Amino acid sequence: MKFTLSIAMSPIDHLVALAKTAEEAGFSSIALPDSLFYSEKVSADYPYTPDGTRFWTADTPWVDPLIAAAAMGAATSRIRFYTQVLKLGSRNPLLLARQVGSVAALTGNRFGLGVGLGWSPEEFRWCGTEFERRGPRVDEMITVLRLVLGGGMVEHHGEFFDFDRLRMSPAPTEPVPIYVGGHSEAGLRRAARVGDGWTSAMIRFEELRAVVDRLAVLRAEYGREREPFEVQAVCVDKSGVDGYRELAGIGVTDVLVMPWLAEGIGFDGDLGSKQDSIRRFGETVIGELS
Repeated sequence: MKFTLSIAMSPIDHLVALAKTAEEAGFSSIALPDSLFYSEKVSADYPYTPDGTRFWTADTPWVDPLIAAAAMGAATSRIRFYTQVLKLGSRNPLLLARQVGSVAALTGNRFGLGVGLGWSPEEFRWCGTEFERRGPRVDEMITVLRLVLGGGMVEHHGEFFDFDRLRMSPAPTEPVPIYVGGHSEAGLRRAARVGDGWTSAMIRFEELRAVVDRLAVLRAEYGREREPFEVQAVCVDKSGVDGYRELAGIGVTDVLVMPWLAEGIGFDGDLGSKQDSIRRFGETVIGELS
């Protein structure tokens, strides 16, 4: 089993130091959150809290995850980075392909792209995209990203995006994995059909077990059951060595954790305290399960 450190909502000047400490402690990856902006009012509920409210505020720090990956990648040599998750629907796939290819090159292929549709109508509309048909649009975006990042001279003529022959150089020398988020049936189908893995929001163990089982059925339906597939989980009711063994037992391959929260240290807590928490987790959990 692999462990990924979530750095969501940490002060920006902590990020490089946290990445270096996580690498030293044996973490496999850093999970990079994404939020374009905080709209004062939203016309939809946030889907991953019981009452639909956002658990961050207008003052919560967010840095562009691709820029963060490049900065942390320059200070490390082994640890990987992936977005968890990038709001894909409000972006342009050609511009994003240029950014992803650059980060892959700068980090030595240590980057994965975790994607979701996005939940806020304001993010779509104020970025000039359509909220109502976000599902089909994102499906086509994933096609475009794989095409362009695959290298060579390519063209695409689809419903949402149309371009003649072009090439972006350098192309990644290894495929950039795409992990698909979403707990809905449509999201699970998208992950099973086109993803290199599925990545969760906050989820409880029994729901997670059902999702993993459903993904196995869907992957078989699409003829992909023999292909490698990551299951990245943010499980809110399993922790500790025994809990992580249970997660591995149902098919989870990668657990996202924020060790300092379990020790009562807040998102904006002292950097040194966070680093000590990472080291303790590495010694007592990663060392035990490696």
